[in-house]
Amino acid sequence: MADLQSDAKLRAAEPRDVPAIVGLIRELADFEKLTHLVQVTPQSLHPHLFGERPVAEAVVAERDAQVIGFALFFTNFSTFLGKPGLYLEDLYVQPAHRGSGVGRALLTHLAALAHQRGYGRFEWSVLDWNVNAIRFYERMGATLMPEWRICRVSDEALRSFGR
Repeated sequence: MADLQSDAKLRAAEPRDVPAIVGLIRELADFEKLTHLVQVTPQSLHPHLFGERPVAEAVVAERDAQVIGFALFFTNFSTFLGKPGLYLEDLYVQPAHRGSGVGRALLTHLAALAHQRGYGRFEWSVLDWNVNAIRFYERMGATLMPEWRICRVSDEALRSFGR
């Protein structure tokens, strides 16, 4: 468990945190104006974090016994490095708690975790319009990769693509 300030803690998510994480995912989607894409429920997320074959992990930030932020991540792999990496899918801190070091602590925690596990990279994506996040990440030492683009196939296109 890591101290953020005297009244805030980071810890690995537990099954009891799933509803709070889903609530924060919905807040993040609202911030990104993507609520129309959200399908996650506590019931659909739980097995992927805590089921028989988990595919993701999460860390929560807690203040006054309330979950105020989270980072959800998973292992990816770099063929060039020949090593696994840590991919941050989502990081969110409630607006009232921003600027208090919670986001920085979450990122620092994940970087340390990637290093401890012997991973070669720690990566994530950021929306191009989110200049505050971009500046924050750059201040922390992240390199933006403008020449790379995300490719995505989902929903009906995924069904067709996979035939």
